[in-house]
Amino acid sequence: MQRHCLTLDLKDDAVAIAEYKRYHVKIWPEVKKSLLDAGVLDMEIYLLGTRMFMIMDVNNEFSLSAKASADAANAKVQEWEAIMSRFQQPLPQARPGQRWIPMERVFSLAEQ
Repeated sequence: MQRHCLTLDLKDDAVAIAEYKRYHVKIWPEVKKSLLDAGVLDMEIYLLGTRMFMIMDVNNEFSLSAKASADAANAKVQEWEAIMSRFQQPLPQARPGQRWIPMERVFSLAEQ
C-alpha cells in the first residue's frame, strides 16, 4: 500500500468553505467510483482555516498520472472538478493548472 499526502487552499470565504464542505458530505457516486477504480483504498481531507490536507491510501498499482488521465476522460469527474475549483485557491508553489500539491514527508515514527 502507498500513501499520498497533498495540500491545497480554499478561498478565504466562509460561505464558500461551508459549501465545499457540504459537497463532501456525500460525494457524487461517479466521483467515488473513479477513485475506487483508480486504486484509492481510502481518502481523508482535513481542513484548518483555508488550508486542506488530503491523505490517500492507494493500492500498489495506483498512479497519479493514470488517475489524472482517467479523470480527463470522465465528463462527470470534470464537472465535479469544475465546481470544486470555484472554491479552491492554488498555492504559491503550484504549477499552472495544478491544485493539489504533493507534500514531502519529513518524519515517520515507525522508521525511528
